[in-house]
Amino acid sequence: MTTHPQAAPDIPAFPAPRSPVCPFDPSPGMRALSDRGPVTRVRSWGDSTPWAVTGHAEQRALLADPRLSVDFSNPGFPSPVDPRHHRGGGSTDLSFVGMDDPEHARLRRMVSGAFTLKRVEALRPAVQRMTDTFIDQMLAGPKPADLVQALALPLPSLVISDLLGVPYEDHAFFQRNSGTLVSAVATGEERHAAHTALAEYLDDLVAQKTAEPADDLLSTLGGQVRAGELTRREAATMGVLLLLGGHETTANMISLGTLLLLHHPDQLAAVRDAEDPQVVVGAVEELLRYLSIVHLGRRRTALEDIEIAGQTIAAGEGVILLGELANRDPQVFEDPDRLDITRNARRHQAFGAGAHHCVGQPLARLELQVVYPTLFRRIPTLRPAVPLEDTRFKYDTVIYGLHELPVTW
Repeated sequence: MTTHPQAAPDIPAFPAPRSPVCPFDPSPGMRALSDRGPVTRVRSWGDSTPWAVTGHAEQRALLADPRLSVDFSNPGFPSPVDPRHHRGGGSTDLSFVGMDDPEHARLRRMVSGAFTLKRVEALRPAVQRMTDTFIDQMLAGPKPADLVQALALPLPSLVISDLLGVPYEDHAFFQRNSGTLVSAVATGEERHAAHTALAEYLDDLVAQKTAEPADDLLSTLGGQVRAGELTRREAATMGVLLLLGGHETTANMISLGTLLLLHHPDQLAAVRDAEDPQVVVGAVEELLRYLSIVHLGRRRTALEDIEIAGQTIAAGEGVILLGELANRDPQVFEDPDRLDITRNARRHQAFGAGAHHCVGQPLARLELQVVYPTLFRRIPTLRPAVPLEDTRFKYDTVIYGLHELPVTW
């Protein structure tokens, strides 16, 4: 593995992704990385010096490059988590998101059918009913209300629970452990305990679904266990991944996007009053671009030397692809720091790209397309109940969002 000057004074430290001064934007430290070029070194966890990729085109190319590995156990992988807290130092506890092809493709195919556009679109009436029910309950309750607990968290939790076949009455258990897994301040031992608890829970469910299948995704995985195509452990670990990914990111986008629109009333009105569904579709894409809620980047290790943007990423070196900077790249998005729901933002990389793009992105898009216009039409006088400076943002997690969002009307 190539070595590099870890103590070089001109290598900046990996910055905090956000700043309380401008909580919707990348921090000044993040922006400074873009000024150094589309591919630059940073000092990161353990004083390692991986490459930070800030340019949109460079990220697009690298995310599609099989010479970059997602395997967490590779030496040089840039991670704040000690690899020893994953099984044997490997990446199997991350399911297929921590695997390279062909094993990644084999496991991913087993669940991707549940997230096709046609199947997800068929869920729209159910998602609409759920959204209206949670809003009804919020309106019937006290004011101010916490939008996170009233709508943003329970809606995607219920949707993914129904899709997987997980009892929704257990949502407090999996939300608590999911929160530990995405915390940037939890210890390795705490993350390991949270993952173990979820894996054991899903393992029991897979066993039940294998013996008595129903019409849900865990039963589909149980059928693959019966056929010998999956082990029960693999099926349970995939269940953990889908349960975590299915509610954590969407919940944060609902609350953060709602707050952002409340601070842009003209654009909120356009979403609320839109008669053309494509206006809402475009607004969701712009919110995904603008907010870019994945923190700490998408991380990889180079398996071979890679030449890009005048730099050589040597075999064995770590790479951090910073979506929040690619999504503010002025080479791709004109005036990128301006929220504009009328722009064509489909080239954003909020869901990644290449073989490892988010398998559940059609479902996330559908939920956001339903919840934003419904919320603002149902409660046209909705407003924050606390000033922006008193709002509790998630600076301490790997998925950005809000700990709570007090609202009134």
